[in-house]
Amino acid sequence: MTTHQTVMITVGLALILVLAHVLGRLARRCGQPAVIGEILAGILLGPTLFHGALSEMLVPLDTRPMLTTLGNLGVALFMFLVGLELDYRLLRGNGRVTAGVAVGSIVCAFGLGVLLALYLWNDHAVEHRLGFLLFIGAAMSITAFPVLARILTDRRIQHTRVGALALASAAVGDVAAWLLLAALLTFAGSQNSWQVLLVVPYALAMVWVLRPLLGRLLAAPTRGRGAPEHGVVEQGLSATQLVTLTALLLVSGALSEWLGLHFIFGVFLVGAIVPRRGTERLRAAVRDRFETIIWMLLPAYFAVLGLKVDLTTVGGDGLGKLGLILLVAIGGKFGGAYLGARFAGQPRRSATTLGILMNTRGLTELIILGVGLQLGLLDAELYSLMVVMALVTTAMTAPLLRCAYPSHMIDADLRELAEQRIGETKCTKLARPVGAKRPEGG
Repeated sequence: MTTHQTVMITVGLALILVLAHVLGRLARRCGQPAVIGEILAGILLGPTLFHGALSEMLVPLDTRPMLTTLGNLGVALFMFLVGLELDYRLLRGNGRVTAGVAVGSIVCAFGLGVLLALYLWNDHAVEHRLGFLLFIGAAMSITAFPVLARILTDRRIQHTRVGALALASAAVGDVAAWLLLAALLTFAGSQNSWQVLLVVPYALAMVWVLRPLLGRLLAAPTRGRGAPEHGVVEQGLSATQLVTLTALLLVSGALSEWLGLHFIFGVFLVGAIVPRRGTERLRAAVRDRFETIIWMLLPAYFAVLGLKVDLTTVGGDGLGKLGLILLVAIGGKFGGAYLGARFAGQPRRSATTLGILMNTRGLTELIILGVGLQLGLLDAELYSLMVVMALVTTAMTAPLLRCAYPSHMIDADLRELAEQRIGETKCTKLARPVGAKRPEGG
């Protein structure tokens, strides 16, 4: 790396961070997730504004590969946390509704997406026709689990029944969509390669061999907060554990890339197989550590995405396609989730709220679109339109949620939930025989 490249990449990254932070704060003030403003910052740095003059000045061509590397590292850590934050306990007692919402939203969105792809094929033909059709269907099926969790937290409904159902449905749906996309990428990227034969053994080894080993490593007792020479970086998290997890997710990402998949599947799988029982404090410490790094690196990824989004070329025909894409994206997820919830016995208000929440796409959608562009399954124009769809469907979630699930209903549900918990506690105390010992940990 030359001195000029070093200066340009450091100055450009500093400006990207500042712009992403400012627009992220502005988005939060407007009642939107910060990721909306950060993505807009990336788009503004691209050729859409000033015909690319700004992007060429801030991010010269010879520095973009380095910026891409930084962004990919941020995405790798982000996808690891997505897998790490999957909470399988949300399925307990909610299996029927969760399955109905997840299956309904995926099947409906995927089916409509394939039909849309058949229409778009005439103007956006790529090398793999079947791959194109399946990719558009998979892209329409995504719900951004992390952004959804943040929206639920901001609205204080993450602990309500609707919030738990939305999180569980999004988790199940995302896993299914990732598996579908992994199969698609295996077909498109490794069609004539012997590495594809190792995908299933690799996944089985991760689940049945590596997961028990991780359980032993992460359950190992660690000393409390102490001096750096003692190898403790956080209470409940040793330096050995942190380094092992980081090295493991990087190696798994590299291995999945070599197998013909994308590196995001390898790092996601590592997060998903981390044992949940007895590792709550450790996982929280890992999340705190990684979120700081992600916050620094993801704006670089948004900038890389923005460099490939050119909305100046979208004319009247492109606006018509955008309207059709939005209609399919919104109608497929909302209609499928609503019908799935209603068939599972949910009232209309809950079904409507779930349909709105399942439309959240955010960064997860952008990652998938970037993969599609990289593999040649999307051209530049369709990629730009799909990015706008991801922004619109994410931005519409919060205002629609305020209409379908207003504050007074949230307060009433939270009071009812608190009263139920108090009643359960009283019943437990009354049911305990006089003189009986309290259970351990009670």
